[in-house]
Order: sequence, then C-alpha cells, then structure tokens
Amino acid sequence: MTQPLFIDSLEAAVDHVLDTIPGDIVLGIPLAVGKPNPFVNALYRRIKANPARKLRIITALSLIKPVGKSDLEQHFLEPLVERVFADYPDLEYAVDLRAHALPPNIEVREFFMKTGDYIGNEAAQLNYISTNYTFVARDMAVQGMNVIAQAVGVQGEGEAMRLSLSSNPDVAFEVIEKMRAAGQPLMTIGVINKKMPFMPNGAEVGPDFYDVVVTDPAGTHTVFGAPNNKVSAADYAIGLHASSLVADGGTLQIGIGSLGDAIAQALIVRDRHGEDYRSILETLAPDGLEGRELGRFDQGLYGCSEMFVNGFLKLIEAGIIRREVYGDTVLQQMLNDGRLASEVVTPETVRALLAAGRIGTPLSEADVAFLKKFGVLRTGVTLEGRDLVLDGERCSCDLSDKEAFDKLCATMLGARLIGGIYMTGGFFLGPNDFYERLRSMPPQELAKIDMTRIDFINQLYGQGDLKRAQRRKARFMNTTMIATLLGAVASDALESGQVVSGVGGQYNFVAMAHALPDARLLMMLRATHDNKDGLRSSIVWNYGHVTIPRHLRDIIITEYGIADVRGQPDSEVVKRLIAVADSRFQEELVKQAKAHGKLERDYEVPERYRNNLPEALEEKLHPWADAGLLPPFPFGTDLTADELKIVGALKKLKHATQHPSELLSVAFKSFWEGKQAPQAYLERLGLADAHSFKDAVIRRLFAGNL
Repeated sequence: MTQPLFIDSLEAAVDHVLDTIPGDIVLGIPLAVGKPNPFVNALYRRIKANPARKLRIITALSLIKPVGKSDLEQHFLEPLVERVFADYPDLEYAVDLRAHALPPNIEVREFFMKTGDYIGNEAAQLNYISTNYTFVARDMAVQGMNVIAQAVGVQGEGEAMRLSLSSNPDVAFEVIEKMRAAGQPLMTIGVINKKMPFMPNGAEVGPDFYDVVVTDPAGTHTVFGAPNNKVSAADYAIGLHASSLVADGGTLQIGIGSLGDAIAQALIVRDRHGEDYRSILETLAPDGLEGRELGRFDQGLYGCSEMFVNGFLKLIEAGIIRREVYGDTVLQQMLNDGRLASEVVTPETVRALLAAGRIGTPLSEADVAFLKKFGVLRTGVTLEGRDLVLDGERCSCDLSDKEAFDKLCATMLGARLIGGIYMTGGFFLGPNDFYERLRSMPPQELAKIDMTRIDFINQLYGQGDLKRAQRRKARFMNTTMIATLLGAVASDALESGQVVSGVGGQYNFVAMAHALPDARLLMMLRATHDNKDGLRSSIVWNYGHVTIPRHLRDIIITEYGIADVRGQPDSEVVKRLIAVADSRFQEELVKQAKAHGKLERDYEVPERYRNNLPEALEEKLHPWADAGLLPPFPFGTDLTADELKIVGALKKLKHATQHPSELLSVAFKSFWEGKQAPQAYLERLGLADAHSFKDAVIRRLFAGNL
C-alpha cells in the first residue's frame, strides 16, 4: 500500500474530497459511534450551501443528543445533556432529517434507525434500506459509494503510529475489500478521535489502510454515551427467565438497553447468589424449573455479539465472560472435547497435538509458527535446519526422539496458551463509564476483546468449522415487538410498513440458532405495550408485517414465562404462547385461535397461567428488589437522585396526558391533596414562576406525581 495523505484540517480534507471527486458524493459512514461527526458536518455544510453539488449519505443509527418534546422536557434535559454529552457534536444531517429540513441536493439512506424516532418522517421512511447486517457491505457498494469515512483511535506518532477502527471494524474491512477487488473507485478516510478507545486485534491497522488520515484536533470529541435505562420488573422477569437457559461453557449474544442489563444482572445473581436465584425463579415459573440452568459458571461464557454493550463488560468484570476461544479449529475442538485438559501448557499438550495430527514430526516451519502463535512454544524459539534454538539451547525438531522431546519440554515450552479471546464484537455502544473502562483497561485484558468484521460474527459461512467449534451451546438473545400466536415475530416495522428501527442482525442470529446443533434462539418481548391507543397485547393472532417467519420459531420469552415452540405443532405453539400472554388478553386470543381452527373447541387456559398480571409480577419481585439483587439501575446511572424523581413524575404525567380518564384522576388527586414540589425541582423545569393558568395546572400536576 502507498502512504496515506495526512491532512491537519477538516476543511482541507473536505476540499480534497470535493476536488478529487467531481460528481456526486456518495458517503458511507459506520453505524453508531464510529462516525467522524466533525468531518461529516463540514462536508454536509459545504454541499448544503452549494446546490450544484449532491451528497448521499449511506449509514445507520445516526445518534444525536436527546431533545425534549415539551417545554418541561427541554428545561429538564438541558443541564443533563450538557453534563453527560459534553462536547459531542450532533450530526447536522440527522438534526435536519428529524426536522424534515434536509435540502433537496442531500439525501440520507439508513439501514437501521434509532428506535421509533422516524415513524411518520417521510424522507427517512422513503430512503430506508431493508437489509440484513451481513449484506450491508454489498448494499453500500450498490448505492455507488465513492467515499468511506470513519472515526479512528490512535496510538503512537510518526512512523510508530497505529490506528484502530475501534468501535466499527464491522463493515469497513469488507466494504473496502470488495470495492477494491471490483475496481470501483473509493476514497477511504480515517479521522482521528483521541477519545475513541483504541481496540487491538482485528480492529488495529496501519495508517496506510486509509487514503487520507485527518489529524485535526477538532476531530476529537466525546464519544456518544448512551445512558443506562431503568430496568423494570417486566425486564427483570424476562432477563431471569432468559438467564436460566444459558449453559455454562457456552456462548452468549445479547443486546443493548434495559433488557440487556436485566439479563446481565440475572446472570450475575445466578453466579453469586445461587439459592436466592432459584427462589426467585420458583416464584416466576408456574411449570417448575425442570430443564433450567441454575448453576454457577465454573467454565465461564464466551461473548460473541454484533454489539458489544455495557452488560458484556459487567459480565467480564464479574468473571462470567471468561471462556477463551482460539483462532485454530483443531486446537479449539481439542479444548472442547477434553483432548487438551486445560489451557496450561505441559508435555501432554504437545503429545495431544501430535496425536491429533495438528503438528507433525519433525516439526516444520508452519508447525513452529503455530506453536509459537498460541504459546505452546516460547516466542523466541527458532527453527534452524533440523534444530530448535532458544537462548543458546538447541534440540532436534524430531519429536519422535525422546531425548529431543524431553529437552524441548524442559527448556522451550510456554506457560499457558496465548491468543485467546473471550469477547468478539462488531461495534460497541454504552454509557460514558463504559468507554472510560475500555480506555483504561490493562493491555493484557483488552487483548481478550476482539472487535472484528460483521461477516465473521453474524454468520457461519467462511471459516465455518472454526465458528462452529467456538460457538458451542450458543444462546442468541434478541428483542421483538410483536409475536403472532403461530410463532412469527415483527421486530423492525409496523403493520403499515412504517419502519421502527431495522432488521439489523436478527435474521442472522435466528439462522445460526437453527444451524448450530446445540444453539437456541431466545426471542424476548414484553407481553403488552401501551401508547395513545391504550394497552395492547404484544402477542396477537396475526400481524401485517413479520421480520422472522413462523417456520423459524424457537423460544419466545415474556415476563410471564418461556414458550419453547421449536418443532411443535401449531396447536401446541398457540397454547404455549397464550400461557405467557398477559391474562387480560388471553380469552380473546383463545377465541381467535379457535375461530381459525388452530385450537381445540373445548380448550381453556389452565388456572396456573391466569394470573399473568403486572401487579402480581411486581409483588413477586419486590422482595428481591428491596434486597438489592434486582436494583432499578444495576450498572449505575448518569442521573442524580433528584433527577430520577423528576423523570419518574414526568413519565407519569406524560402517560396520563395520553389517557384522558387517567389524566382526570391524576388532576383530581393532585388538586385534592394540594402537594407542593421542591423549589429546586420547579426551577429545573421552568415552573418556579407560574405566569399562566396552564403553568399553574402543570405545576400542581407535576407535584401530584412526585
């Protein structure tokens, strides 16, 4: 590769792009935090001001700071956003897109959108690209992309400089590889952000990976910190059920948000508080605990997930994510089946590798390289002719010679296998302390985390034997919005076709769960959802859109239990899903299933499933919340205690405004009791001085909800 062009100014980098590419700019940028926001904003502003040029942006998950939808929310958020997001620069195209204000010469095409933010947004809905995560590189190329830009971490200077694709090696490698192989012109730009955690292994490259490296200090800014969400009782119940299906020594995939945190905390409770964990589950499982996994993690888990989230980091710190995998199929299979008893290197390690045929005798150059790579031989060992040499010691490479074998074992063996990975991810996203932990993590610990390509993580094609060996007992945990009684799920869009988020990698994990012999898919959803249309069941007879069809059904989990529907006939699938539905909707679901010939005419919901109600669930979990095992923010929060109280009141007030009868009840209660809010709270919300009747009413309603 040729040396990159180093440019020390964002504006000069934009000049270079516009001067080099005379026509339309089709810019590809990573999803989430890997975007080089200052560079993208500079390019966006330049083309926005020049209608003669056109810009198309291909990306996903464009993150901007929270913005309140009401005066109350805006007053509340302003100091919080300033504190948490610091100098994070909003993506100006995303701000304009949300405001329906994109100029006509610029369009944005996303393959995954921030959940719910673009419903009803015509430009966003028209330009959404529906694709599986593993096809993103292909589909970005289809769009005619001619520039790809990314925020990168940096270590060293001058000739010693190394760059890291950090959060997002997920698609960049494949995009660049495919387009260069096809002879398609592509300018590659790395923008240094010194606050990006420098991730080693698969994410690390030399500067010559890029055509242009931008070193402007203005490219450095705070990484977008997604605050931890409150974990509800329903979240914890789902997480507890899911955690009881995770096998020790297995593989784990989870996602972001309160459900991901609930799963991680439940796994920690299982590992550290076994008796309490069993007691909690006994209250939640009407069919008993047969078939559940309840023991400690003696072997540990391997994390393999497109998204490396805070929950995974907490599981690493808890010593649960610690099962290391190795990038060699035979070595991994030998560890799996016990032919290698442990990762400690002994003479038996060498004998086992010889017996398996992974190395031969006499040792070849390739054999020595393999043994050194994985720590069986010390790194200084060299092969000179037919002799192995280390620090002046020599022995024959013919290991059939007992004297040579004994001398090698006495002088040249390593202490333990090296190169193991216990967390493989495609991109990361988390709160501020998550990034700080990655920035400060000791190198030997960080080396166990491999940020790499999404086509490695999300599918079994390519190095299939290695992936199968590494991903034993895999549990792929995904979230959905709607499940039909026949086992299909809708996770990305509404019946109308309006996109809520995107497919992402969900289909890929579903496919892997069915392709791996000991894997399972855990599809999780809250049993109900509540909006301006009122309370609705998330389990329905049918739905006008599905993300995963019914023939790929496996395990569906709600807060009320586990429905194992893999390989079951339709009538049994219907019964098992009704058993985990909210009891307020069960009779209607039974009625619909019978009307369509999918349930026996005399079927009745068993009594043990008829108390699937939020208040019953709260009562069951309340003692464990009080005991500190199920805290509302298991991994901390950026909000102060006062802010949490204000948020709670605002959420209640917002919910009431969507339900007139509830609002009337709240208003009556607030005025009857005559409660007053603390002055500091009123000042925070701009209500300290109520100048109008409306302000006075809101002030009283807020106080009543505290």
